[in-house]
Amino acid sequence: MADQYAQSGEDIRPPENPTIPVNQVKEAAPAIPAIRWAEPPEGPVLVLLDQTRLPGEETELVCTDAPALVEAIRTLAVRGAPLLGIAGAYGVALAAARGFDVDEAAVAIAGARPTAVNLGYGVRRALAAYRSAVAGGAGREQAGAAALAAARALHGEDAEASARMAVHGLALLDEMLPGGGHRILTHCNTGALVSGGEGTAFAVALAAHRAGSLRRLWVDETRPLMQGSRLTAYEAARAGMAYTLLTDSAAGSLFAAGEVDAVLIGADRIAADGSVANKVGSYPLAVLARYHHVPFIVVAPVTTVDPETPDGASIEVEQRAGHEVTEVTAPYVPMAGFEAGGGIAVAPLGTQAYNPAFDVTPPELVTAIVTEEGVVSPVTAEGLGELCARSRQVSMS
Repeated sequence: MADQYAQSGEDIRPPENPTIPVNQVKEAAPAIPAIRWAEPPEGPVLVLLDQTRLPGEETELVCTDAPALVEAIRTLAVRGAPLLGIAGAYGVALAAARGFDVDEAAVAIAGARPTAVNLGYGVRRALAAYRSAVAGGAGREQAGAAALAAARALHGEDAEASARMAVHGLALLDEMLPGGGHRILTHCNTGALVSGGEGTAFAVALAAHRAGSLRRLWVDETRPLMQGSRLTAYEAARAGMAYTLLTDSAAGSLFAAGEVDAVLIGADRIAADGSVANKVGSYPLAVLARYHHVPFIVVAPVTTVDPETPDGASIEVEQRAGHEVTEVTAPYVPMAGFEAGGGIAVAPLGTQAYNPAFDVTPPELVTAIVTEEGVVSPVTAEGLGELCARSRQVSMS
């Protein structure tokens, strides 16, 4: 039986001085971590920052079993490829620590969202540690501790990978766009809310901000779930970055006006040929960038590269509920009887909606893929293969 409950953190309020725009506020309270393991007296739990309630309030969602985590993943309370991998690993450890069927939990968690390859990777890594411990004669408690150690290791590795991607990405930006003053367009959310560290693409923009070379961060709303306006703008405001929010359909006019120097996005899966699955709306940005001769850069850890997926056509694209398009809801405003699918209609009753969560950008439209192990440019199957092989050698040494 799924068991999850929420506990509210500090509400997000505007700055006390109303004359200071929120995107110029330099100081902010420490952010609640996107994910953490806790061991209260009643037993181990996995604690998530509920991203469906941002930016209105910071509320933690407490999961005590795998079904609760699966629900959190499906509703996007926890999201973003690297963080899903971490959550998947912790979910296996949670099932072991709570005495549930670990294999059953692993299957359920891994299948919660099909496109993000990191989710399955994290589950398999913790499950392998658990099974190895059992095979070695360990009891359930010791095997659970092994799974938890694997999850914590993955969490730490992702934080390190985030920092290294930021270094490589900033160096690439400075090489391609000497002189600073970068005007970067980003899509969806790729910051600390999707990572064990400061993120993927957003971490590069944040590094540019800290170096004094970020002139403007253009933030797509990212329809239909608004991860850009709700989450990226929230993170940019906390960091004191100069940012501007725009509707997805306004991106073309920005390119035409010469206001975009580079596009930085993350990825949920990168196929062996370099095709990139990312939040829907990424592919049109790549087409715009190519036409306007603007670099289109993907930032993702090596774990997001899936050598078992040969090309973009082989990537399973998650299809989400139509009501996310046909209705407007306020997920972070608690209202009695206000359930998903019960929002304010913005289309006639019965309207069918095409609502893919992702689209796929072919490698020929990608200027570079930035990982913690370095940069692949031009993007080719051979280049990606060499990078992944190099990464495996590093991890084994």
